[in-house]
Amino acid sequence: MDMTMFYYIVAAIALAAMTGLARSRRLVVSFASVFFVMQAAFAVWSVTAGAGVQSAQFFTFDATGTLFMVLMAIVSPFAFVHSFDYLRDNNLPEFRLYNMLMVLLCTAVSAVYFANNIAVTWIFLEATTICAAGIIYHRRSPETLEATWKYIFVCSTGIAMAYLGVLILSSAAHEGSLSYESLREAVAHCNPLYLKIAFLLVLAGYSCKMEIFPLYTIGVDANFAAPAPAASLISTVLVNAGFVAILRVYRLMAASVVFEWVQSVLVLAGVVSLVIGALFLRRTNNYKRFLSYSTVENMGIAAIGLGIGGVAAWAAVLHVAAHTLIKSSMFLQIGVVRSIYDGYRINRLGDYMQLNRVGAAGLMLGALALLAFPPSPLFVSELMILRQTMGEGQWWLVAVIFLLLCIVIYSIFSRVIKLCYQPNQSPTRKSEHATWLSWSAFSLLAVAFVVGLTMPEWLKVWIEQIVNF
Repeated sequence: MDMTMFYYIVAAIALAAMTGLARSRRLVVSFASVFFVMQAAFAVWSVTAGAGVQSAQFFTFDATGTLFMVLMAIVSPFAFVHSFDYLRDNNLPEFRLYNMLMVLLCTAVSAVYFANNIAVTWIFLEATTICAAGIIYHRRSPETLEATWKYIFVCSTGIAMAYLGVLILSSAAHEGSLSYESLREAVAHCNPLYLKIAFLLVLAGYSCKMEIFPLYTIGVDANFAAPAPAASLISTVLVNAGFVAILRVYRLMAASVVFEWVQSVLVLAGVVSLVIGALFLRRTNNYKRFLSYSTVENMGIAAIGLGIGGVAAWAAVLHVAAHTLIKSSMFLQIGVVRSIYDGYRINRLGDYMQLNRVGAAGLMLGALALLAFPPSPLFVSELMILRQTMGEGQWWLVAVIFLLLCIVIYSIFSRVIKLCYQPNQSPTRKSEHATWLSWSAFSLLAVAFVVGLTMPEWLKVWIEQIVNF
């Protein structure tokens, strides 16, 4: 299995190199398209054949990695296609560098999904920092330069903290192998203090990728500075990589005596993230930052679900998976908004319903989906988390979640209504591709609604395999 993943990574890097060296835009598109076809084929293989392959030392095609790989194979081609419109005025070197980094980012993220070794997870999460930093700096402005340096510094600090946590965990476990299976068997007999310190360091370090407290700010800055199509990946598939990394360590701790303490820490981190998301949704005046704080809020809910455990942990995985489709659609729709207004300022943009009815409808329905109104699958996940929280008798937590979600509901829908109907104060320009780009982004939202309405049995079984450990 290690060789299968090795061949995929080598082929992906080769395609990235050809994309970066291509002599025409058509060749760039061709090489990048081959990669996304290969990625889709690899996702299909991991579903059909990967589950029957025995785990290896560094990678394993388990249900966790496969689910998120499939989600990335669905959303990344949309980001790629929408990037064409965003990059229409860029020169060839900028065009091919952007696409090369997108390919490398997806490759590194896929390795995180399937990593069966805590050190391998760390290595490829660090690789995502390098790829994402290049994308963030795409526009070459003072603002993007500042955001890029912040991203590199904060992510490097977070990754260093996680590395220290990995060292403490491996030392406490006295294990030569760093595979998750070996560590899981060893942590049952480890010193509880070492385990607590290791988990705190890993959670704090990887929070810069999952976009939860304490290092959530760097994700907000990254999504603000990056092109909207790339932000749709950073805020979903890269966030999912952080979630998978924390989820695998969470599953390790389930075999230890500190598991209840770990759950309490996750609840605390989730509540603080939800508070931050709810409050800053009211304060920001930029639509991309606005969507980024929505990611912080949603990942906070997922962290609470993991912390509560039981059915809520199942719901947390569903929540993150559904968020991938919905948030990708919203960021792509905001990219279309930029092509019409050439900006993202909330207090100046308006009359979008008159300028792009399809896009306005997509944003309004996307807002309803983010707010967990039926038939959004987020309704199912949030309801299950709240029911489990009530079942645990934690009424204070239920009250806090309800209060914060009320603020979130008001903030999100009022801002979307403003964009669609308030008088416009910003110059506009005609976008020839706005309608079909809006339809393509809407299709991701439609998939999420279908999942929310039908809740297919195979998805339930899939998530059950992830949370049963």
